[in-house]
Amino acid sequence: MADRRADDTPLAPRRSLGGPGQATDDSRRPLSERVSAAVSAAGSAVQQAASPTGPGPAGSPAPSRPTPSVAGRPTPRARTRRARLRVVHLDPWSVMKTSFLLSIAFGIVTVVSVAVVWSVLGAAGVWDSINSTVTDVLGGESASTFDVQNYVGTSRVLGFAMIVAVVDVILITAIATLGAFLYNLAAALLGGLEVTLAEDDH
Repeated sequence: MADRRADDTPLAPRRSLGGPGQATDDSRRPLSERVSAAVSAAGSAVQQAASPTGPGPAGSPAPSRPTPSVAGRPTPRARTRRARLRVVHLDPWSVMKTSFLLSIAFGIVTVVSVAVVWSVLGAAGVWDSINSTVTDVLGGESASTFDVQNYVGTSRVLGFAMIVAVVDVILITAIATLGAFLYNLAAALLGGLEVTLAEDDH
């Protein structure tokens, strides 16, 4: 007999691998189809249990969680890195070369600016007006032959400007080099100047 064992105990009723709503004729389906149906039913049950709003109606997808909106929040700005350094030594030779070059440039600018200003004053008639004013104030023949350019002519003024430029070159170079030595002595005692460096945001 098919429904009894050898010891006359009844066999357990056959259960279908599908869900409770399947027809009774599922037992007659092949084993592979019944296993596939059971696996799919178990997967859908797990998905419904894992959804935050509980199982929905049959065939409807599980509602997705809303993503937080960050439209109104400003994006965080990267923090600028800073470094504090200390200038503890100045090379006197490099300071002397740099100051010598800069002082030569300053002397050239001085001579050129004096020449330009003197030419503009002469073209504007300043010297002629000075000569006429002196002639009217002093009077006489000696005043009529007076010319201010005999005393402050262009050649004299440019020569004096060149002398001043040469003296400036010597003084600026010497003072800058001496200042480098003095700074090195002060830095050896006090530690030197502190400089804070930061990265460029651009």
